[in-house]
Amino acid sequence: QVHLVESGGGLVQAGGSLRLSCAASGITFSITAIGWYRQAPGKQREWVARISSVGRTIYADSLKGRFTISGDAKKTVYLQMNSLKPEDTAVYYCNAVTREKDYWGQGTQVTVSS
Repeated sequence: QVHLVESGGGLVQAGGSLRLSCAASGITFSITAIGWYRQAPGKQREWVARISSVGRTIYADSLKGRFTISGDAKKTVYLQMNSLKPEDTAVYYCNAVTREKDYWGQGTQVTVSS
């Protein structure tokens, strides 16, 4: 089992920044990648970015340049979010990919006021 805990969410004004954290515990050696997703009210969950266990990163095209993923996929992964917009308001989840299954955290709320 892999346990994920997200933190760092909150309320921020448009144009501001937040850094989210995703801390992994349990059988972390099995993790091959950590991804960030978000889900806004009334919308489907959307993929944001991913970092592999060897540090390769990939981003959703619409967020490239404002969001940066970093860290160690087997320990703690960060999502630095800059120039935040009201449309970035969502619950942000991290997801651990292993050979057997994916694991999800409980999510952290990000609210961007205009």
